[in-house]
Amino acid sequence: MQNKTIAQLAAELRLRKYSSVELTQHYLDRIQRLDPQLNSFITVAAESALAAAARADHALKAGDAGPLTGIPIAHKDIFCTAGVKTTCGSKMLDNFIAPYDATVVEKLAAAGAVMLGKTNMDEFAMGSSNETSFYGAVHNPWDTQRVPGGSSGGSAAAVAARLCPVATGTDTGGSIRQPAALCGITGIKPTYGRCSRWGMIAFASSLDQAGVMARSAADAAFILDEMAGFDERDSTSVNELVPDYVDALDNDLHGLRIGLPKEYFGAGLDARIAASIDEALKEFQRLGATLHEISLPNSPLSVPVYYVVAPAECSSNLARFDGVRYGHRCDNPQDLKDLYCRSRAEGFGAEVQRRILIGTYVLSAGYYDAYYLKAQRIRHLIADDFNRAFEQVDVIMGPTSPTTAFPLGVNYDDPVAMYLNDIYTIATNLAGLPGMSIPVAPVDSLPVGLQIIGNYFDEARLLNVAHRFQHVTHWHQAAPAGFE
Repeated sequence: MQNKTIAQLAAELRLRKYSSVELTQHYLDRIQRLDPQLNSFITVAAESALAAAARADHALKAGDAGPLTGIPIAHKDIFCTAGVKTTCGSKMLDNFIAPYDATVVEKLAAAGAVMLGKTNMDEFAMGSSNETSFYGAVHNPWDTQRVPGGSSGGSAAAVAARLCPVATGTDTGGSIRQPAALCGITGIKPTYGRCSRWGMIAFASSLDQAGVMARSAADAAFILDEMAGFDERDSTSVNELVPDYVDALDNDLHGLRIGLPKEYFGAGLDARIAASIDEALKEFQRLGATLHEISLPNSPLSVPVYYVVAPAECSSNLARFDGVRYGHRCDNPQDLKDLYCRSRAEGFGAEVQRRILIGTYVLSAGYYDAYYLKAQRIRHLIADDFNRAFEQVDVIMGPTSPTTAFPLGVNYDDPVAMYLNDIYTIATNLAGLPGMSIPVAPVDSLPVGLQIIGNYFDEARLLNVAHRFQHVTHWHQAAPAGFE
């Protein structure tokens, strides 16, 4: 069962080859047996999952099924889920049970999906390796001594290990695409505003976007069909027509213009990854696409810009976690100041504290113009580079990550080295563009990701391009040893 596509699972559920309860129990058994090696789940909601599966079976029998009725799914533990703990991978929210569902969770439940549980993540989505979680590091199923990427590393590892057919993720600077690349799965970050952020705990509000992590572009399309759309509860949601992503999957690629940014293929990129990307590009040429060198001259500035803008927004968003209203509270505070200081010092990990301090500094009266405003101006220049590029090409391609999955602990005490793992992904968040990562030929048996970037609200084209490639290749079907 665990190697079937979402379309296959949905069809066989409707044919009553097995029930949703049986399918859900199959995945719950795999989680119980295999996840101790990975630590990809924070919470497994077995009881509520089986109850939801029973309701799905009743709907299937009555002919009242939605498009995803009975399909198991996991949610990144950044999405609020009514009655189920939502932690953001932090001690600060270790005791928080949300009273409502995030819009993304609500929509997928309405489509019939069955929530298996909540996946592990870097604390408050801050990290590129899934090592900053209060609940411990997640391990990559391709090599359990290596990182799965972050911050959506739990979702990536769970999908790669066949512990769930699909999972949600969030992407602030590459947090869907980079772990998708390191775990050999497909991950898509839609255009900013395409999927609602309501009920998704904020890290950097102008950058965060919900997305999908799946084994294939076709599976991602099924989920995004249900996730995407306008939400009046989210002031950043865009009221833009949502196309049928599944219907567009098989469009022909003849005449597709692929842009290759020269800045993405220079120093810092592992030569073996470059060779793997080059082989994938040749496959696209065989499918009828043409390659064009382009330039994104301001993209090298994306990392420093991001690490001004994102911490600034994080310092503002995380101010609400003060030990008063909800979340962790220190014991026996002496006064209000002591309550604030000790609750936050105990509740937040080192990386979160580091980013709060950076953000508070760049927003301070003496440095706001010098850092924050200047970063926002450069952000506009980065977006302008993409706008000019899309006058010449239809999609942009390049590596998702400069390296394959690195060993656990190797970059943990070097924040700059960690931040540079997102060097190819951050610019799309700064510009608000859609992007995705798909697996290509591995290097030393470790997955490699090809990044595909599209114009605004052009997710259908990205999924189509990825699907046509996956139709003639097999990398997305590979499973890590021991998790087949």
